[in-house]
Amino acid sequence: MRLIKVVTCNLNQWAMDFDCNMKNIKESISRAKEAGAVIRLGPELEITGYGCEDHFLEMDTVHHAWECLTELLRGDWTDGILCGFGMPVMKGSERYNCQILCLNRKIVMIRPKMWLANDGNYRELRWFTAWKQKDYLEDFLLPIAVSDALSQTTVPFGYGYVQFLDTAVAAEVCEELFTPMPPHAELALNGVEVFMNASGSHHQLRKLDIRLRAFIGATHSRGGVYMYSNHQGCDGGRLYYDGCSCVVVNGDVVAQGSQFSIKDVELVVAQIDLDAVASLRGSISSFQGQASCKKKISSVLVPFKLCQSFNLQMSLSSPLKIRYHSPEEEIAFGPACWLWDYLRRSGASGFLLPLSGGADSSSVAAIVGCMCQLAVREIENGDEQVKADAIRIGHYTDGQFPTNSKEFAKRIFYTVFMGSENSSEATKTRAKVLADEIGSWHLDVSIDGVVSALLSLFQTLTGKRPHYKVDGGSNIENLGLQNIQARIRMVLAFMLASLLPWVHSKPGFYLVLGSSNVDEGLRGYLTKYDCSSADINPIGSISKIDLRAFLKWAAIHLGFPSLAEVEAAPPTAELEPIRANYSQLDEVDMGMAYEELSVYGRLRKIFRCGPVSMFKNLCYKWGGNRTPLEAAEKVKHFFKYYSINRHKMTVLTPSYHAESYSPEDNRFDLRQFLYNARWPYQFRKIDELARDLDGDKVAITKSTDQEKVGVSVTTDGGMGVVAAGSGDPRAGF
Repeated sequence: MRLIKVVTCNLNQWAMDFDCNMKNIKESISRAKEAGAVIRLGPELEITGYGCEDHFLEMDTVHHAWECLTELLRGDWTDGILCGFGMPVMKGSERYNCQILCLNRKIVMIRPKMWLANDGNYRELRWFTAWKQKDYLEDFLLPIAVSDALSQTTVPFGYGYVQFLDTAVAAEVCEELFTPMPPHAELALNGVEVFMNASGSHHQLRKLDIRLRAFIGATHSRGGVYMYSNHQGCDGGRLYYDGCSCVVVNGDVVAQGSQFSIKDVELVVAQIDLDAVASLRGSISSFQGQASCKKKISSVLVPFKLCQSFNLQMSLSSPLKIRYHSPEEEIAFGPACWLWDYLRRSGASGFLLPLSGGADSSSVAAIVGCMCQLAVREIENGDEQVKADAIRIGHYTDGQFPTNSKEFAKRIFYTVFMGSENSSEATKTRAKVLADEIGSWHLDVSIDGVVSALLSLFQTLTGKRPHYKVDGGSNIENLGLQNIQARIRMVLAFMLASLLPWVHSKPGFYLVLGSSNVDEGLRGYLTKYDCSSADINPIGSISKIDLRAFLKWAAIHLGFPSLAEVEAAPPTAELEPIRANYSQLDEVDMGMAYEELSVYGRLRKIFRCGPVSMFKNLCYKWGGNRTPLEAAEKVKHFFKYYSINRHKMTVLTPSYHAESYSPEDNRFDLRQFLYNARWPYQFRKIDELARDLDGDKVAITKSTDQEKVGVSVTTDGGMGVVAAGSGDPRAGF
């Protein structure tokens, strides 16, 4: 037997906070040594933090990374343990995203990343160069200060692996795993048995399965030990890195870390017999054949043993059942952990939320309640860092600390119902009941006096006073009156967030939370600079459909039963007067259902559909439920309002990223904000297609009713298509 104990870890790093990052790195190494591990793997770019973005372009960032690495190597941190550290490295004039392999106070090898993540939320090509020299390792001249400190002048740099006396180890950095021809395939043929993947992978709903299937597939058919390390937490931006560091052996997950946690350091330990890897590879004839004619990969020889022989004191890790969270749990825990990091690192004393009693703001309130529950739970479990942060944020004195989530919420969470003459008693009651369940400090405020004052000012200036549509006003008047209410709520929210702590003799300030969802952002169904304008928004990239499912789940599992009533209520902005024959409803105002918005968003962003291709796809998707002409009108209606309101995304509150069709303008969805909203060319093509398809359907119907005509008919995807024998030039379209 060749027994080896390895450790990979979730680290909650903070971009550009080198003290915080070094503290976590050192703690992870200390605990790995205590566990008896001989390999310790940390996340991608762990020394600087992954989310430094344009700070990577500053030479200071690279210099500080070398200073931190030197500090680690001058101490005893790497004695007897192979450590992988992530940091940027300058080679000549090029900047590389590198994994630094270190052992016994020396740098063994620098492995630059060869395939960079550069889509969605990622911009690595903006800051780094991809390493393309795969045929050899180069000598890298260490910076003089590093060389003097370590008594080491050069180090192998490039694509290769480390050959120890009893096994071979290689790095594979994040995105490289997901490429069509990943490095681990040819490295395995060269005898590499342990793969170290340092990653910076963010949370997205329903994404974890894709990641785990990749780890399993990397070793299922070719054998090997796959170590995966990831960041966990908010390191300064919109993303939450969702941990789930793990170890996979021959296609089986044998160790898995948490996906959502507010801990700063979490270790994942596995104990493995490497002979199991050799045995599997030796039993696969195709692997043997390909290995015999492999392309040789460069290596670095290190005369050091990592393994132990047969030893009953070291038990072996067994395959385990993979832990997956439901989407409802992901919505609860991911944004809650993100909010905790934002709160403790921003210097704020708490959150303020305009709580309307509707689905969106109630979801945000529930997430803050979940955050308070998580903090109290970790304190009960003995996490001293969480305890210290909670004492500081909640301003506890005399040795007190949070022991009850509702009491903690009362200290750090304000909720405000900002009602008007258009608000219903039902929403006001729902807001108050939910606030009591969570424990927030709650206010009921009427904004009618402020609205009246503004309208009186307008009347003094213009001699006119606008009226609602139900009272005989025009659309312009109706919209203007709604926007006044919405924007007053934003001003009031920020005023209360800054002054209520002073009123209650608390230091600091509160962060205003937004509560617009991804579908409303996509449609532009929000007022610019209303309560969608906030400091941060934990649900800005979550769909209405997912939020409704979350409310049902949270009513039971978070202990906030009033959320069931919130979920059952029809969505309404309550910005217009309620009449016996009229009640304002979101979906009526938007001219589309929330279910449709999710479909439009995915086709637009994920499947990269323009108006015409979206129309074609919807013809298949909706089939006989809607005619092509109806589908055409819906697509044109969506793109009209999407383009009219696109400018709102340029000022959208920074939102937790959770959904792959988010329209967020600043990082994720880089599209213009000034459009010709008529889309004249595209809409004309849609109209032509819809008329032709409707004509085809009429012809098919007549043919079906009069079979004696002898025209052959088929159907495809629910949409009638005239068969090729009919003489129609659009056959098979």
